[in-house]
Amino acid sequence: MTAVTFHQELDSTLETVAQLEKLAVEVAQRAGFRGPSLDQISLATHETATNAVVHGNRYRTEKKVFVAIVMNEDRFEIRIADQGDGFDPDTLPDPLATQGLLQDSGRGIYLSRAFMDEYLVQPRAVGGTEVTLIKYLRPR
Repeated sequence: MTAVTFHQELDSTLETVAQLEKLAVEVAQRAGFRGPSLDQISLATHETATNAVVHGNRYRTEKKVFVAIVMNEDRFEIRIADQGDGFDPDTLPDPLATQGLLQDSGRGIYLSRAFMDEYLVQPRAVGGTEVTLIKYLRPR
């Protein structure tokens, strides 16, 4: 399979989240993902895109969400970046702690990490945060 890459710049809206999730699932299906793996990619993409829109860009219309999807013979990779203030995922409260279990939100990063083979967070040189989600076609 030849490497295929998609790049998009999207608005900071919840409609963007749905659009991006749909695109990610379509590309992942073309890469050969099925069943639970496809569901995991869908949920991780949804949660990461929602975090970019809601927590990163804070729905601000002048800020964008940048997406790159790369698939090749061995993996599916999606990079989702925002123009927000950034964050350190290691400083977030434990969603499995008693207090975390009582919250209405706060489990998206935990689930994304659990469902993907790799979950990487890095600050962008121009501001904001980029999250990279990777799922391998074959276990490593």
